[in-house]
Amino acid sequence: MPARFFTPAEANALLPEIRPLMGELLERQARVATHHRELGAMLQYAHHNVGSPLGNRMVQDFEAMEQLLAAIRAYGCIVKDLRLGVVDFLGLVDGREVYLCWRYGESQITAYHDLDSGFNGRRPL
Repeated sequence: MPARFFTPAEANALLPEIRPLMGELLERQARVATHHRELGAMLQYAHHNVGSPLGNRMVQDFEAMEQLLAAIRAYGCIVKDLRLGVVDFLGLVDGREVYLCWRYGESQITAYHDLDSGFNGRRPL
């Protein structure tokens, strides 16, 4: 399947759809991180009780996270950093392939970076 290239306007137009998905994804990721620590401590003392309510909640959160990631990817963008909530959209700047870069909490896409640089290499559009 050929890569889709987004203009900044096209990528920004998708943010109202992607923003709530990423928000829920970040909430579940934080909850899983907390549960992971709790579950690890609990399993040290309960080697035979792996069907705990906490374990079940973690499984539900992991499944929901997979669905949320798939929903975001279906728009043609790439989740680059789940901890920071970074999403990249393949685009062109001055004829070069780049990633238009958005971080959860930003109102719109105002930066890009080279394909091999990443979030710290962001430059203004």
